[in-house]
Amino acid sequence: MSYRAHMNATLLTVNIGRAAPSAHSSAEGGTGIDKRPVDGPVAVAAPGPKGTAGSGLAGDAVVDLRHHGGDDQAVYAYAREDLDDWQRQLDRELANGVFGENLTTAGLDVTDARIGERWRIGQEVLLEVTSPRIPCRTFQGWLDERGWIKRFTQAAVPGAYLRVLEAGEIRAGDTVTVEHRPDHDVTVALMFRALTTRRELQPRLLAAGDALHEEARATATKYAAQSAN
Repeated sequence: MSYRAHMNATLLTVNIGRAAPSAHSSAEGGTGIDKRPVDGPVAVAAPGPKGTAGSGLAGDAVVDLRHHGGDDQAVYAYAREDLDDWQRQLDRELANGVFGENLTTAGLDVTDARIGERWRIGQEVLLEVTSPRIPCRTFQGWLDERGWIKRFTQAAVPGAYLRVLEAGEIRAGDTVTVEHRPDHDVTVALMFRALTTRRELQPRLLAAGDALHEEARATATKYAAQSAN
């Protein structure tokens, strides 16, 4: 039996965005953070190296290629349950896709997912969890919430970036099955804290091995070496 199969995890919506001007983004061409649910199937594939490639979803814009997109950040997922919590806290409606997520899920604990955890979506697509989302100025400006970066960081419910292991098509309503869950304890939440408010946790990230986001592995390796001296 697959992990949490009893939860009947579901892909509620697939969300893609178009490039639009933004006063809050330093990237030429603005931002693609305004993602909206789409009908029908969406092709998903590994986009290529960060810096030159964008989203793993066909038709989805990633404008700031320095900080977003590429194989290790091909897809961004956020749980509807966590959006509902934010909706209550902020006292405003938060539609699927409003956090810039490509996948809005139900019945899946995204924050507790482990780095290297693999999700089968529908029949074809296989994704692997790589890292948490780190909030930025564009995200704060888009939501128009004062102090949002600090508040989002303190909550430590960041959603997860994923790489594409097996390409194919996905659509709203597809089942999400956790096919593999590593035996280490490096979760999305732990990695987020290690990269933001608790940097002393960084050496623990190395337990995730090759599944770890390349940039995070370099950061953790450097911190561990400095701590050993």
